[in-house]
Amino acid sequence: MKRIDESNKRASTILAFALIPLSGFALDVYIPSLPDMASKLHAAPSAIQLTISIYLIDSFGRYLPGIAGLFFFSAASFVIAHSESLQVIYLMRAIQGIMVATIVVSKRALFIDLYSGDKLKHYTSLFSVIWASAPIIAPFIGGYLQFHLGWQANFNFLGYFGLSLLALELVIGGESIKQKHPFNLKQIAGAYGLMIKTKDFTVGMVVLALTYAMMLVYGMTSPFLIEKLMHYPATVTGNASLISGVAVLTGGLLSKYFITRPFVKKILIAASVQAIVAIGLTIFTGYLHNIYTLLAYVIVLHAAIGFIFNNVLSYLLTRFTNNGGKASGLAGGGYIIFTSAFSYTVVSALSIKSQVWLGVSYSVLSIAVLIIFACTKWIGEPVTIKKLAREEPIPLPMID
Repeated sequence: MKRIDESNKRASTILAFALIPLSGFALDVYIPSLPDMASKLHAAPSAIQLTISIYLIDSFGRYLPGIAGLFFFSAASFVIAHSESLQVIYLMRAIQGIMVATIVVSKRALFIDLYSGDKLKHYTSLFSVIWASAPIIAPFIGGYLQFHLGWQANFNFLGYFGLSLLALELVIGGESIKQKHPFNLKQIAGAYGLMIKTKDFTVGMVVLALTYAMMLVYGMTSPFLIEKLMHYPATVTGNASLISGVAVLTGGLLSKYFITRPFVKKILIAASVQAIVAIGLTIFTGYLHNIYTLLAYVIVLHAAIGFIFNNVLSYLLTRFTNNGGKASGLAGGGYIIFTSAFSYTVVSALSIKSQVWLGVSYSVLSIAVLIIFACTKWIGEPVTIKKLAREEPIPLPMID
């Protein structure tokens, strides 16, 4: 098997960074096409929105090879582009979710295999910034593809994009793991079980899910609000999503700036501001609603989402220093499962057809974040990232 050595180490690193935002790209690129898909496939908006939730539910996997993941991801994209059956699209979205999870998990592990010390810290600190590029770029591209070529163009684009990355992977990539470890299901199950029983870790996943669900609720409903209610073209949906991505990225960068501040205090402040603004905008848009009031939701609330999400995720990833890889996998997969359930439940229950109801959904989710976070005992008071690194981890089975 071809391996990564010093001659292709740098190129493989760049390619790994290019693959990390693939999960978000496959999720966000066709958001501007949701109304057109509903029309062309003769389906209700809620049925089309389910394609987002199905993709997320199966986004937890580790063991399939990255090459196979790229191949089947591309194949599923082409099948969707040429299908008129919503059931087939559901199945292909589930396959995409599994394949993307395989790709992203393997590429995150590549950095641990190839780097250590300050170099590893430098690269892993870029993960959130690189990941945030997907919701900035994808809907912007998707809006123009939808406007000029229709909804199928977004999935054809994903298919060709995946094949291009597959070709690069075959030429540049290689095996990065230095020594394979035996698969011990009992030890792995024991580690995951103890993590799940740790209250702040499990609650942290729920907080991540509620926070990210706000973005998904916006993604599911904004195309219908902008294109059907306000009668703007799909390009405006893409531009609004571009602003959303920039807001999330700004919140993430602010979280890095305040990384040494007391953990509980800064999250409570951010969650309180988010809940107050969400309630205020809900009331305000009952009297005035247009594209600018919609962008007010996006700019303020999505920046708070980026801030809270990055801080809580950092907390979870450093909660178990002797099982960092397992904590990363469980946190990432766990919150995604909760997110898909929360977002689709909110959209279905509230039947969001106006900015007021979008505001109600933001208010419900943000208040839930505030209450859950305030009622949870986090290790240490106050907790900072630096202090957290010195905490004695809860004993867990030593698993590579």
